Amino acid sequence: MASTGDDRPRHEQIAADLRARIMSGDLPAGSQLPSIPTLTTRYAAATATVQRALAALKAEGSVRSEMGRGVYVRDRQALVMEASAYLAPQPNGVSYRLLAVEEVEPSPEVARLLALGSDDTVVLRQRLMLHGGEPTELCWSYYPASMARGTELAERRKISGGAARVLADLGHPEYEVVDHVSARMPTSEEVERLALPPYVPVLRQLRVVLTATKQPVEVSVLIKGSHLHELRYGFRI
Repeated sequence: MASTGDDRPRHEQIAADLRARIMSGDLPAGSQLPSIPTLTTRYAAATATVQRALAALKAEGSVRSEMGRGVYVRDRQALVMEASAYLAPQPNGVSYRLLAVEEVEPSPEVARLLALGSDDTVVLRQRLMLHGGEPTELCWSYYPASMARGTELAERRKISGGAARVLADLGHPEYEVVDHVSARMPTSEEVERLALPPYVPVLRQLRVVLTATKQPVEVSVLIKGSHLHELRYGFRI
C-alpha cells in the first residue's frame, strides 16, 4: 500500500520499493521479478502503473526483460569509489574526455575552499569520465590561477601523470583529500552529459585536495549518477 506521507506518483513509489529490494539482495542479481499480476495485487495498483514502474527500472539499468519469460534483475556491479584509493591508478576501462580548460571567476564556494582573495581567478578543467565508453561522471576541477597559469594545468590537453604530478612538480604535492558527499536531482546539463534516466538523483562529491601544510591546491566537483555508483569509506577504530 502507498504511504500516506509519500506524494510521489504511484509508479515511482513502486519502482523505489523494488529498487530497495534489489539493493538489499532480497531480489538478487539474476533473479526473476514477480509477474505483473502478482505485483498489481501486492501493490494494489493498476497494470499500467506497474508497467511504468518496471519501465523506469529498465531505463536505469536495474532490470532487464526477456521476451515471453519475464523481468530479471541485472547482474551489474556498481562502480565503487574507494575513499582510500584517490591516488591509485584508474581501474581498467575508465577513461575521460576533456571538455574545457579556461581561466574563470570562482564560485563563492570554490573561492572559500581555495582560500582565494576577492579578485583571484581559477583555472578550470572540466572532464567527462567514461567506463567502457559510457558516461559515468562529470568533473569540474579548479586550481588557483596564480599557481596554475602557464603550466600544463592551463593547457587544453590531457596531462601525462595527471594533475597530481604537475602539483608535485610545482612544489605542492598532494597529501590529504577531504570529500563532502551529498545527493540532489540533476541539472539539465548533467542529464544530457551523463545520459541519466528520468527521476535518478546524482551524487555530488565536493573534493578538497590539501598539501601537508594544509594548503588547498585543488577543489573538484564530481557528479555521478546514483544508479551506477557506490561510495565506499572505511574507518579504523
